[in-house]
Amino acid sequence: MEVQFLPSGDMGITVEFGKEISLEINTKVRMLHHDLKEHPIDGVIETIPTYSALLVIYRPDVLLFDALVEILRERIEHMQGGVEKMKTSVTEIPVLYGGKWGMDLADCAKMEHISEEEFIKIHSGSEYYVYMLGFAPGHPYAARFENPFHFKRRESPRLKVPGSSIVAGENLSNILPFDQPCGWNLIGATPLKMCDYSKKDPFLLHAGQWIKFVPINETEYWKIKEDVEKGQYQCRTYEKEE
Repeated sequence: MEVQFLPSGDMGITVEFGKEISLEINTKVRMLHHDLKEHPIDGVIETIPTYSALLVIYRPDVLLFDALVEILRERIEHMQGGVEKMKTSVTEIPVLYGGKWGMDLADCAKMEHISEEEFIKIHSGSEYYVYMLGFAPGHPYAARFENPFHFKRRESPRLKVPGSSIVAGENLSNILPFDQPCGWNLIGATPLKMCDYSKKDPFLLHAGQWIKFVPINETEYWKIKEDVEKGQYQCRTYEKEE
């Protein structure tokens, strides 16, 4: 598909790389997002990556739509011609599965015709790619590419699900940053904060990162949570193997 440049209000351009949700398309989104951060364009205020497009917010009093489209088109052509593959990292996310923290885990395991232990093993056995942040500040939309589950979202959304909950459906698994409504299946909780406005960078995760869920017990959960509140906890992060 040819890249589309779509007006988004009077201050935005949506650069659409495709219609599908795929790692290949999202990598192009992330590469342009990275390029515009490393080599800013005068008049561009902000860039926001999504599954398959990049929203570019600009000042029309500084830069006209057609002129910006031509600059973006040139950047993309250069980017596709010779940009080295960006390094990616994996961040481990400790998870307390099941019980009151994951009240849907037993039902999800039944729908997959496996035990709860096998469900946890599958969910925590793969690395998940963070496609984007959305819905709420710091809310990662992540997916794995092997052993997808078959169950979908709940028929009746809950009006309030606790922040730091781990939710899942098919090959997707998200982490809620705050208490919020949610129609996903609740399978566990992490003691980590996805969004902390006391920090210079409030978001724990960003688009293009990978995450690995690591099962922990309740004692470990409360110890990590205490360390997080004290500002003493450091996530284990490592470079992803290709």
